[in-house]
Amino acid sequence: MLRKTSFILGLAAVLAISACAKTGDRVRFAGNYYPAKAKKAGERHVFTVTVRRVNQGLPGAREAGRYAGTTYCIKHFGDSTIAWNPGPDDPAARIIAQNGNLVLRGVCNKW
Repeated sequence: MLRKTSFILGLAAVLAISACAKTGDRVRFAGNYYPAKAKKAGERHVFTVTVRRVNQGLPGAREAGRYAGTTYCIKHFGDSTIAWNPGPDDPAARIIAQNGNLVLRGVCNKW
């Protein structure tokens, strides 16, 4: 009985750890997945975020863009402070749309 319990606990631990380590998990915003990509625009601390599938809803697309920009800055500079222009909090009229995509621009705070 003890061996069976130990085996089950060990198996549960392995499954829990493997679930945390899955790559490619999609982060959802407002219940939807918005493919977003941040890339440098000139100097490395200046970047552009492009968010696709905006037709699912602008609020979720804004948050997906914020997330992509924050991830970019943390990865490259270790800080999540961003000066956006235009950013996810700007009025819809200021946000740039190209080919149905949301485009945001920002500058990472360099330590």
